[in-house]
Amino acid sequence: MVWLWLGGGPTHVETFDPKMSAPKEYRSVTGEVKTTLPGVTLGGNFSKTASMAEHMAFVRSFAHKNSGHGGGTHWLMTGYDNRNIDNGGLPSRPSLGSITARLRGANHGESGMPTYVRLGGIGSDGPAFLGTSYAPFGSNNEARRNMNLNTRLDRVDDRRSLLQQLDRFQRKADQSGLMNGLDSFEQQAFHLVLGKAPQAFDLKYEDPRTVAKYGTGLGQQMLVARRLCEAGCGFVTLSYGGWDMHGQIERNMNTRGPVVDNAVATFVEDVVQRGLDRKILLVVTGEFGRTPKINRNAGRDHWAPLSTLALAGGGLKMGQTIGESDAKASVPASSPYSPQDLMATIFGVLGFDPKTQLTNQAGRPVYLIEEGRPIPELMG
Repeated sequence: MVWLWLGGGPTHVETFDPKMSAPKEYRSVTGEVKTTLPGVTLGGNFSKTASMAEHMAFVRSFAHKNSGHGGGTHWLMTGYDNRNIDNGGLPSRPSLGSITARLRGANHGESGMPTYVRLGGIGSDGPAFLGTSYAPFGSNNEARRNMNLNTRLDRVDDRRSLLQQLDRFQRKADQSGLMNGLDSFEQQAFHLVLGKAPQAFDLKYEDPRTVAKYGTGLGQQMLVARRLCEAGCGFVTLSYGGWDMHGQIERNMNTRGPVVDNAVATFVEDVVQRGLDRKILLVVTGEFGRTPKINRNAGRDHWAPLSTLALAGGGLKMGQTIGESDAKASVPASSPYSPQDLMATIFGVLGFDPKTQLTNQAGRPVYLIEEGRPIPELMG
């Protein structure tokens, strides 16, 4: 599962619902591009994504009711509204990634890969009442350095001898029950050092042609995300901010749109070519959409009644738009879907029962979600 977060509130109009038939002040300021799907267009910055549309689904009726950055983020990351979060409150529910770590275990049993990896921080991306054992593993330089085994090789004959010693140590640890006596953080460190996780983060193990195609910045992070999933990671978050475009949205879209376009299209093409599109789900979203009408600063303001959502892979039914917005892209005109519906869909891909119960901070059982249902158009 790869969760690409466009922080700030990405415009749904200039991304995946351009509405060129609307009055000028409502339509996409970057124009539109045709996709490989008959009659379907995307915003003008998304030509590469348009070429991969048959492998994607664009939900044009995704909405909620909190237009605050913190509150909208909490709703998307956890499935629940939180009206206190924009006034200094704390997250009240665990994030999707932390739930995944809780239900699957903090690390992959064979590779040692953390189940939940944060390549880019997002508000409300933590474990809340689940506890720090299920917080995301950060990928900053220090964290990655700590994954490497700093043992002097002159103490052993060669690298093969070192690996043999590590293998014997791991077998003895398992046989002696040592692992059972370690706390969750010690176990995670043990698995990271002895597993294959460090290689997944290191692009020197990747085909240089693939690295070049993804490019730098966000593209490079998307490539790392694919490698992490292959190594057993269950949930990866990436963040590419700068989408709070209250002014000069055309200029800002021309800067940020192509970056996302290349990263998403390259990732989808790569995953499909590798036959991983039934195993890896990509979700592209943000905390809310933008106002349908361009404001006096040539931008768009916060707008939760219609939000941006695109998906690819996960064994779901791709090559479609889902739902419709009204004539001015202000509200859903059909098939409205909520963050809990998105979560129910994701839980289905991950193999989780939405009615699984967790214990909250008050010691009471709570469901993963209470009202959401999988988006039926994706279930074909």
